[in-house]
Amino acid sequence: MHRPAPTQDIIEDDLVVSEPKRSAAGVEAVLVSMQRGFAEAGVSRTLRSMLRINQRGGFDCPGCAWPESITGARKPAEFCENGAKAVAEEASARTVTPEWWAKHPINVLREKTEYWLGSQGRITEPMIIRAGESHYTPISWAQAFATIGEHVNATTPDKCVFYTSGRTANETAFMYQLLARSLGTNNLPDCSNMCHESSGSALNPTIGIGKGTVSLEDFDHAELIFLVGQNPGTNHPRMLSTLAEARKRGAHIVAVNPLPEAGFFGFKDPQAVRGMLGKADDISSHFLQIKVGGDLALFQAFGHLLLEAEAKNPGSVADHAFIESVTDGYAAYKEARATLDWEATEEATGLTREEITTVANLLIKSKASIFCWALGLTQQPHSVPTLKEIINLLLLQGNFGKPGAGACPVRGHSNVQGDRTMGIWEKPGEALLAALDTEFKIDSPRAHGYDSTDALDAFEQDKVDVFVSMGGNFALANSETEALEAGMQRTKLTVHISTKPNRSHVVHGQTSLILPTLGRTDRDDKHPGGPQFLSVEDSMSVIDSTQGRLKPVSEHLLAEPVIVARMATAILGEDHSVDWKAMADDYDVIRDHISRVLPGFEDFNKRVRGRNGFVLPNPPRDTRSFATDIGKGKFTVSDFEALEAPEGHLILQTMRSHDQYNTTFYGLDDRYRGIKNGRRVILINPDDLVDLGLEDRALVDVISTFGGTERRANRFRLVAYPTAKGCAAAYFPEANALVHRDLVARESNTPGFKAMMVRFVPHTREASRTFDEETEAATAR
Repeated sequence: MHRPAPTQDIIEDDLVVSEPKRSAAGVEAVLVSMQRGFAEAGVSRTLRSMLRINQRGGFDCPGCAWPESITGARKPAEFCENGAKAVAEEASARTVTPEWWAKHPINVLREKTEYWLGSQGRITEPMIIRAGESHYTPISWAQAFATIGEHVNATTPDKCVFYTSGRTANETAFMYQLLARSLGTNNLPDCSNMCHESSGSALNPTIGIGKGTVSLEDFDHAELIFLVGQNPGTNHPRMLSTLAEARKRGAHIVAVNPLPEAGFFGFKDPQAVRGMLGKADDISSHFLQIKVGGDLALFQAFGHLLLEAEAKNPGSVADHAFIESVTDGYAAYKEARATLDWEATEEATGLTREEITTVANLLIKSKASIFCWALGLTQQPHSVPTLKEIINLLLLQGNFGKPGAGACPVRGHSNVQGDRTMGIWEKPGEALLAALDTEFKIDSPRAHGYDSTDALDAFEQDKVDVFVSMGGNFALANSETEALEAGMQRTKLTVHISTKPNRSHVVHGQTSLILPTLGRTDRDDKHPGGPQFLSVEDSMSVIDSTQGRLKPVSEHLLAEPVIVARMATAILGEDHSVDWKAMADDYDVIRDHISRVLPGFEDFNKRVRGRNGFVLPNPPRDTRSFATDIGKGKFTVSDFEALEAPEGHLILQTMRSHDQYNTTFYGLDDRYRGIKNGRRVILINPDDLVDLGLEDRALVDVISTFGGTERRANRFRLVAYPTAKGCAAAYFPEANALVHRDLVARESNTPGFKAMMVRFVPHTREASRTFDEETEAATAR
């Protein structure tokens, strides 16, 4: 039997702090995985689901997008601790019934944390709340879809927003974007806007594709692997086994991060005798504890040192044949990197010249290098130039299209890449739109729509009448939390296609619908032709099938493609040119459409049924070619740039805890960092505590400064921690309220979650109230 949902919410005063760990995984990770599964789903559902995670013929983990081998055997347990937690959350036997909603008025639910809301269980029936009502109440599916149709048809397409989470499978995403474009809008913000949008904005113009250019097998051949701005021990732990094997065969691994994360240093493989005995395999050979925002300066220094070594021994570093045949801009790049201000570089990075030179020498000697990165690089004002500097380094040494080399943006969410491939994008290309128009006899809009930051502005300006969220938790995921929540509550209709309660459900529109859907683990068999399967795309462009086998917790749940089809019919009518019902009845029909619209998906239905799925084309990897506007890989030149905190301020970055997946909290134990029972903490270097005249465990309010305005988040506990000096870290989404909407990566519009300038003041109720009153008055003016 599973345990009942918790009744007690987070009590921040129960915070426990211990020493950070120096290794990840091990026996403890296995025990935690099983305990969480048994507590949420019970023994039977847990064991049945665990045996099928990431297995051939099983379901794709709803957690991260790290790939599985397509050439060799898979391990009996192809999942990590956080993947097990994600499955436990979804396979939960706890239920949120109409009776539950009747007991919990909205004004009470708004006071609950996301941890408490998400712990209550799976939603069992469609629910609605209307203007002036205090509770969600049941509604039939037919009435729910009719309500959506009425609201959408009462407004204009430009006032409808269709948000998507990476949880959505390929077939659903394709139908969802088709619905939006059939209606007449490209308002398709998605979670990629808030995470790896900067990666696409840097990669597309320089190498002609917005994805990584390596395969899992490339890690078997790499001589040097960089881990930059990422935390594999928590966010994609299965990567650690790949890294451990690379290190054992002699590869150098360089971790670059402001925080010394446990997974950088050791990995206790729970599927090996050594790991079960508590012995850790080494991961990184070098750790560069860089200041937040200093990566651009670091990569420019690497470029300078590589070119300096090349000048001393021509042909020893640069791949001139590659450069001359398939790249452009090398001369300008070489000139720009000819000199370097070492004093400014050391100040920007927080590293010494010796530390930088030592790692640059590894790069100089390596004949096959992989650069991996995640959100630590993508959520800065200068994120795109930073990532372009990585591309410069890869182009310089010809590190594309050869074993063990390439670019590797590590996606932290299953199928977030697939959503974009399927057309979930507010700025679609003409080729996609023309193909959709031909296939479905529609007239897709050409005007760009809202991304996630644009949507925030639209909410505040009352330009959104209907907001539909396919998974996700938009209210908590974006910046300027309070302004976004206020705007959402003025919206005429919000629709949440969800599995469990979350914050967005309780800061709802004037009318709000919650439509409960099947998850990855659930059996999807209510179709004329029998059970159906879906597909996903991993971080390395592999398309594979996913099919759940657990009995759904309620007979009232609908599959996401069915929900999209019935929404579309309610909005567009029965006589629309798209046969939505055919797609909902048989997912092969969706895949046949995709095969005719999207390049690389030819014979989709046959190939996805193969033992290992199939790999999408990737010109830089496959043929050392680049589909840019000039048909070549582009070197670029960026100015020196770094983050500089004002006097008395630190640079604050956001992060996940180990018991967290995006805005979902599995528990309150960030055990690798030694933080337990609390989330409103600020990790701060002990020297900065002294310099600022503050004490460890002091209770403070945090004030961010941007563009002459301030934002405040109250009641955080300072915790002395070995982060980079001048920098601090806090969990998201608690710190999201501090991010000004205009603090974004310039080219990608991604929120600057890793670039806040903050100061601390002692927490007092009076000071907090005064600040809030002044802010409210300024807003009114």
